[in-house]
Amino acid sequence: MKKWSEVNLDFDIPVVVVIITSTLLLMADNYFTLTPVKAFDRLVLFLIVPMVILLVGFRRKPSDFGFQLGDWQAGVWITLVSILLIAPLIWLVLRFSPEMQAYYQVSRMTLRFVVLAVLELMAWEFFFRGFMYFSYEEKFGDHALWLQAVPFAMAHITKPAVETFTTLFGGFLFALVARRTRSFLYPFLIHLFVALFTKFAAQSFL
Repeated sequence: MKKWSEVNLDFDIPVVVVIITSTLLLMADNYFTLTPVKAFDRLVLFLIVPMVILLVGFRRKPSDFGFQLGDWQAGVWITLVSILLIAPLIWLVLRFSPEMQAYYQVSRMTLRFVVLAVLELMAWEFFFRGFMYFSYEEKFGDHALWLQAVPFAMAHITKPAVETFTTLFGGFLFALVARRTRSFLYPFLIHLFVALFTKFAAQSFL
């Protein structure tokens, strides 16, 4: 008979490290400012720091975590089809959501906005679909698709409700693309299109 205080724990250390560091990095993103530009902060927190953990802490190759072209032929087709399907949906949501229009009409779409969106979303996608997804996949298999989607959705809490409620499923689908192509590049391209087209479409309703 086991004593009440006897607890047997068998942790997978890399998974624990990813869970702890990813949670702390998301908290740091919310509470602290590293540079005058938020996109630069996220480049550090969501790309550089995880990459250091992978290279120095885990001694793993970046390609093991989606930092590669992967199956580029499948990736290109999936990206193009996704864009064709998503564009009309975004337009319809914006058309009937004053909240979404107001949120994305606050500032103009400029070259600076586009450049910063590229940097931020590249870091964002590597963090969730590279660092987190591929780490969880090794331990949890298919469940990793949902596991990384939860913090992704929670990170959207401050955005309009109609957008936030879709992100759990959007995060799942982005990870599914990463799984199929073995790369975070194609979820990044799709996510970038979503961000830019949403901004562009919102401006059209001014």
